[in-house]
Amino acid sequence: MPSFAHQRHFRILLPFLLLPERHATEAQTRIHSTEKADNMNWQQLISNKRFGLEFLHETRKDDRTEFQRDYDRLIFSAPFRRLQNKTQVFPLPGSIFVHNRLTHSLEVSCVGRSLGNETAALLLQKHPELQNTHVTEIGSIVSAACLAHDLGNPPFGHSGEKAIGTYFSEGEGLKLKDMLEADEWEDLTHFEGNANAFRLLTHQFRGRRPGGFVLTYSTLASIVKYPYSSELAGKKQKFGFFKSEKEAYCRIADELGIIRISREGEPLRYARHPLVYLVEAADDICYQMMDIEDAHKLKILTTDETKELYCHFLSPERLKRAQEICRLVSDTNEQIAYLRSSVIGILIKECTQVFIDNEEAILAGRFEGPLIRHLPERSKQAYENCSRTAFAKIYCSKDVLDIELAGYQVITTLINLLTEAVRFPEKAYSQLLINRISSQYEVQAPSLYGKILAVLDYISGMTDVYALDLYRKINGNSLPAV
Repeated sequence: MPSFAHQRHFRILLPFLLLPERHATEAQTRIHSTEKADNMNWQQLISNKRFGLEFLHETRKDDRTEFQRDYDRLIFSAPFRRLQNKTQVFPLPGSIFVHNRLTHSLEVSCVGRSLGNETAALLLQKHPELQNTHVTEIGSIVSAACLAHDLGNPPFGHSGEKAIGTYFSEGEGLKLKDMLEADEWEDLTHFEGNANAFRLLTHQFRGRRPGGFVLTYSTLASIVKYPYSSELAGKKQKFGFFKSEKEAYCRIADELGIIRISREGEPLRYARHPLVYLVEAADDICYQMMDIEDAHKLKILTTDETKELYCHFLSPERLKRAQEICRLVSDTNEQIAYLRSSVIGILIKECTQVFIDNEEAILAGRFEGPLIRHLPERSKQAYENCSRTAFAKIYCSKDVLDIELAGYQVITTLINLLTEAVRFPEKAYSQLLINRISSQYEVQAPSLYGKILAVLDYISGMTDVYALDLYRKINGNSLPAV
């Protein structure tokens, strides 16, 4: 049986098509002199206006630090801390440490900062007139967006996303289809962690301030990898925002001058914000390279297999130097770490160059696929080789499949019980379950769609440990100490 995670880890082999269409808005007419009239432009794309605090925008004097504030706000947030107990790929660590969502997000943020800083430096060389603009802050924006990119993922890795979607498309939730609008049903059956992250960051939960995390427009736009509604998700399970956050995304996109592709009356679709490509590249680099290293630590891959995968990225000159370094270091794990860091450095430089070489197409909304698909031939072949090996030996390994199967059962059970509870709150058992849900979640929302989203907000915010503990208690397998 194929892993639920395979869709994400093979997304690099699937083209992400963005069709160019001009959508002339008043905001898009404010263009930089180096840009064509129907292109996005850097001065508009990078805005430190805060979502939910727009009325204070003009009064801030130290606005150059706004993107760094985004980073700090995310680091100190409870949803970010909870990533520590959420599965990345392998089960949470026992005697051998492997990556969880928190360590993954921190590493992606570091790589994203490097990608952003190098991109900014090259853009300023290419467009000197952009000196003294927020282009200099691209590294901070990408770094903050990378911290946030996985905040919406439910427990148990990508099997959690799949469990939620299939509960509605194949499970007990199928009976609710006729009670929901068509676009609401698409949101639920295609549940997506990226769209849920945008909701988490922008939605005003009960008792919270307007604007959610109140991040800058550019940071928020930079996490939306699939800037279209769930009606266009198809079989890929990918979309960028729920119906409940559609207006919020449109407001951000139009303010930043992001090109709208869909015509009036069609399902909503925009081009990507250019910095999305850098956030995506940072994620692609980290998950693939770090999963290989984790697999070596868990002895899923041998030392020779791991070294061979990394060495395929190296030119003859760099390979010779790497071999010399490895001869000086006797610790095998240190050798692997050195090779992995060398490969990450190569991929950062090459992805940056791909971005700069394709800047015009990116700003016009017609660049196809992630940056990693456009690497020089050596790196492209080496990366695809890593993808094939990871799918065959890592993502379908017994430990990975076991955590996905267990997670599927846990999440399906919780959704079923909690959804029934919010639909029929008058029942005694329903009240017991509802009392477990934090008051910030709108379980008494006027619509069924709103009630279900409240349940999914609660479940997707759980750690693996919390979800498993609640599942055991609900099933009577774990009782408080007497």
